[in-house]
Amino acid sequence: MRVNLAFGQEGASVTLPEGLDTRVLRPRFAAGLKDPSAAIAAAVQDPVGCQGLRQIAQGKSSASIAVCDITRPAPNRLVLPHVLGALESGGIPAQRITILIATGLHREATEEELEEIVGRPILDRYAVHSHRAREIDEQVFLGETSGGTQAFVDARFVEADVHVTLGFIEPHLMAGFSGGRKLISIGLAGERTIKRLHSPMYMRDPNATEGSFPDNPLHRELLEIAALAGHDFMVDVALTDTREIAAVFAGEPVAAHARGVDFVRQSTLATVGRPADAVITTSGGHPLDLTFYQAVKGLTAAAHVVRDGGEILLAAACAEGLGGPEFSDLVRQSGDSGKLLDSLADRSVEVDQWQAEKLAMVAQKASLSFCVPGLDETDRKRLWGPAHANAQEAVEGLLSRLPKAASVVVIPEGPYVFSQLGPAD
Repeated sequence: MRVNLAFGQEGASVTLPEGLDTRVLRPRFAAGLKDPSAAIAAAVQDPVGCQGLRQIAQGKSSASIAVCDITRPAPNRLVLPHVLGALESGGIPAQRITILIATGLHREATEEELEEIVGRPILDRYAVHSHRAREIDEQVFLGETSGGTQAFVDARFVEADVHVTLGFIEPHLMAGFSGGRKLISIGLAGERTIKRLHSPMYMRDPNATEGSFPDNPLHRELLEIAALAGHDFMVDVALTDTREIAAVFAGEPVAAHARGVDFVRQSTLATVGRPADAVITTSGGHPLDLTFYQAVKGLTAAAHVVRDGGEILLAAACAEGLGGPEFSDLVRQSGDSGKLLDSLADRSVEVDQWQAEKLAMVAQKASLSFCVPGLDETDRKRLWGPAHANAQEAVEGLLSRLPKAASVVVIPEGPYVFSQLGPAD
């Protein structure tokens, strides 16, 4: 059996023996819209639960728009013109509209990345800036949530008259589903806020996981922070397996996001009848697999369908290496997943420790192996399991450790698939 994996920009093809008990897990992705531009225009004009964006803008003098950074395949260049047009037609001039790249604690976007994210015409006409979570002077303190989180959010967003987010909805390893409130409460939040939301209190809560919505403590915190910031309007999309727009959800942020989650839950759900002995997964290819930090999401998605003590193989290009310096140091210095979890439970939260924590939690359930050619040989040796630079070699290494009657699940799209145990499709 030959399977094409989402891997980097080009993909990777691997072969598995025909006699193996193999299941390729693909969701019921919705078809792409025939005219996505028309669908976006209609959604902005006739949204869910509120007035159209043009009407919201009337009588206001400024607006701020949060958009995803380079690690997310959000169709900003297609959505932004409709949002900007509505704001301007409502009376807000272009020079009073700010576009903020919702980086969270990721690095700032380069000039080339800014052009890729929003397009040159928009970059030339509007103020476009990266959020900088570590710069406390650039944040506004909005108070403390009912869950005890001190809410710091980018002042350029909070101080605008109209607050808009653009994103897309997919299963998310902690928030249940991405999109909506997350663009503000993580993407535009200050370092102190982000650390709190990624602390072991949430990372280890069984309800803070893929697909858990709305009964998710992290989701509730995100909603509260976004409300404090004045979230007025959102435009989120659902994507097909080829990253085309399948549906558009715009309007009052809570209602529109909930409707989008319902759609994505159904269109990305794929179930298996029993836990597999081994899972081959990815991080969904470019841009999510640019770093090993982001690629961990492929492992957490696979953990739902592997048996305790089974094996998970992650294939991710990791062209930019491990990730940020804090996460990289944790990976390089942590020789044992159990000891890492113990150490993180007893100390103050550090930047990017949460992804290492999620990685360690998966490593406690299953043995891990990797195809991560973007990591140098020294870093590959520090991972918790065999690591290869070639996908087929990694698969053959996995198969050599399995009994002949083993069951194998392959998830070519990794975290873009809502993988769960349940009646087999």
